[in-house]
Amino acid sequence: MPTKMLHIPTADGEADAFAAVPDRGDRHPGVLMYADGFGIRPVLREMARELAAHGYYVLVPNLFYRHGPAPVIELPEYIGEEVRHAVFAQLMPLIEAHTPERVLSDADAYLRFLTAQPEVGAGPVAVTGYCIGGLLAMRTAAAHPGQVAAVAAFHAPVGADGPDSFSKITAQVHLGHAEGDLTPEVLGELNQALDAAGVGYTSEIYPGTVHGFTMSDTDAFNPAALQRHWDRLLPLLDRTLANS
Repeated sequence: MPTKMLHIPTADGEADAFAAVPDRGDRHPGVLMYADGFGIRPVLREMARELAAHGYYVLVPNLFYRHGPAPVIELPEYIGEEVRHAVFAQLMPLIEAHTPERVLSDADAYLRFLTAQPEVGAGPVAVTGYCIGGLLAMRTAAAHPGQVAAVAAFHAPVGADGPDSFSKITAQVHLGHAEGDLTPEVLGELNQALDAAGVGYTSEIYPGTVHGFTMSDTDAFNPAALQRHWDRLLPLLDRTLANS
């Protein structure tokens, strides 16, 4: 699977990024993939390659490029509970500095870059995200309703911006929640807000999961839930990007 490291021009400089490209020589639908807070690392590269193998050009930007190239902080190969607190102590200032204004400015740059790539076909794109990246994916979809046809967010704080944040989303949405992140009652309230906004969506709690269940380099990893994530994501992209 061909991969490359790229630099995306932004309003604040250049964001380094990882791209995975199908090995066939034609043009492909584009997918913007937002990493979790730990950022670009081997597990994210592998997920991007797996998605690209299904026929998508996958772009994974370094969310925290303003603080340096990825990895912005030194990460262990396995982010276990014994190091998680120390890692998050370094990450939280970066996450807090990544304001909604920066998110939307970067999203403009990422989508402009993605759709300009010679391997990317004309037509709409999809956005996926994990953890904080899922919230960024939803913000990106809301800011680009005519361009983003599908958005998927996994173990993500998608309700953090309030129910009004869904009103501009025209994309088809899938939300895969961790059982440890929200109760059925909170899920019901979230789904009611999506209904009220007229969003076409699926939104479900993945059984037996805790926050971060897709990430195989953490204690949260749940292989069955990762497979469920692919089982939801791939048909969504196939339905919405088939003609791209």
